[in-house]
Amino acid sequence: MVVPLVFFGVFFAYPVAAIVGRGLRDGGHWRLGRIAAVLADPDILDVLWFTLWQAVASTGLTLAIALPGAYAFARLDFPGKQLLRAVVLVPFVLPTVVVGSAFLAVLGRGGLLDELWGVRLDTSVWAILLAHVFFNYAVVVRTVGGLWAQLDPRQEEAARVLGAGRFAAWRRVTLPALGPAVAAAALMVFLFTFTSFGVVQILGGPRYSTLEVEIYQQTAQFLDLPTAAVLTLVQFAAVGAILALHARTVRRRESALTLVDPAQTSRRPQGPGQWALLGGVLAVIALLILVPLGVLVERSFAGPDGYGLGFYRSLRSAADNGGTFVVAPLQAIGNSLAYGAAATLIALVVGGLAAAALTRRAGRLVRGFDALLMLPLGVSAVTVGFGFLITLDEPPLDLRTSWFLVPLAQALVGVPFVVRTMLPVLRAVDGRLREAAAVLGASPLRAWREVDLPMVWRALLIAAGFAFAVSLGEFGATVFIARPDTPTLPVAVARLLGRAGELNYGQAMALSTILMLVCAGALLALERIRTDRSGEF
Repeated sequence: MVVPLVFFGVFFAYPVAAIVGRGLRDGGHWRLGRIAAVLADPDILDVLWFTLWQAVASTGLTLAIALPGAYAFARLDFPGKQLLRAVVLVPFVLPTVVVGSAFLAVLGRGGLLDELWGVRLDTSVWAILLAHVFFNYAVVVRTVGGLWAQLDPRQEEAARVLGAGRFAAWRRVTLPALGPAVAAAALMVFLFTFTSFGVVQILGGPRYSTLEVEIYQQTAQFLDLPTAAVLTLVQFAAVGAILALHARTVRRRESALTLVDPAQTSRRPQGPGQWALLGGVLAVIALLILVPLGVLVERSFAGPDGYGLGFYRSLRSAADNGGTFVVAPLQAIGNSLAYGAAATLIALVVGGLAAAALTRRAGRLVRGFDALLMLPLGVSAVTVGFGFLITLDEPPLDLRTSWFLVPLAQALVGVPFVVRTMLPVLRAVDGRLREAAAVLGASPLRAWREVDLPMVWRALLIAAGFAFAVSLGEFGATVFIARPDTPTLPVAVARLLGRAGELNYGQAMALSTILMLVCAGALLALERIRTDRSGEF
């Protein structure tokens, strides 16, 4: 547990504490009155209120749309199911700036709706809510559907034999068992939407701002560190409360349930009701997920002289983008792949050690460490990125000019996914096997290699794939620390979208398409090696 604690202490807790401390201290004295002043500002209160209610609305809308999908993937067997499972996960690992650009291509000026019916929603709250559903659909499908597929359907059938109707049996038997999973999914969706950054920044325009967007503006645009520090503390408190609730629901979900092999619970749709539900789920996936991704690809080929590869060819030269980059935008692909590989390696080492420690120890302190590992998913990435710049600037950790700074920030986001993927599998390994290996003279390293590795290698590959995909998409911290000559793909997309002109827009669509294809390829590979109880959120 020492290595994960040191990693999080140096590269997460220290930068965040430093930037908050710098914002609230003046000449060695704490300016605690600044907290009350910021929270009394009507503009800040509007931001807080919008952050809260849009997260609640996004969560409710996501549950309403995704729960039928969770049932379809859990209980129904249909052609292309495995491929579709990978497709619905693609939006979740895409950078939020790519999600924003995809919905911009559908809902924005010159977008699909604008061309067909003259309707624009890019500066409305509906664009934000729909983009959040697009982004979080897989969270509900994977979290709820993963448990639903393992619930023994004979319990519900027994209730129907005793006279309960179909809905009554589901409400009294299945729903209570699914309750903790639904609560866990809702809390995760609320967390991701409460801390939304790229989606709101691109689709919200000047009218809408979440806490994360406001922290970015106060830090990068207005250089108002005191206000940014107060907002960071507010977000930190909210995220801490959400993660505490999430930890309780996860423990409830891991309580005694009658679970069976998912292969035994799915069957082909029977009756018009199930066929109609499956058709509705497929229609939702097509409209909500496939259409934005398809329009994103279409816009990357639609040049001023018709369809072609013009935008892709222009990525090879820095001179073609009007000074947006000091290097060719195409180099961002190689940069992202290199950063992602390094971040994945770091996340696997730190997350693997953390998961092993959580497996072999118990108690309230360990549960607190488990929640600590999830904090980077909710704490302001903008604060982390800016904190890197002001803390990692002196020997022996003078990393401001080092390329290694970006993978470190990306690994912070990858570690929670490694832990969540590895932990259930490691807990399933019988500890007596390790003890037997030790009795026979095996060292701890050899015992791990001979006992644990053969059982967890699939989960290890899945964890690596998730860590790589989310590292590719990290934006909030990377936008601060990526050097101008080595931008990542999300940073490059954001820069292009921030400049006017058809060429910049087309290049942004082209880079977004490339990033989407890389993530989709990684997820399709994961589906081929996915185990039944790993790879879920």
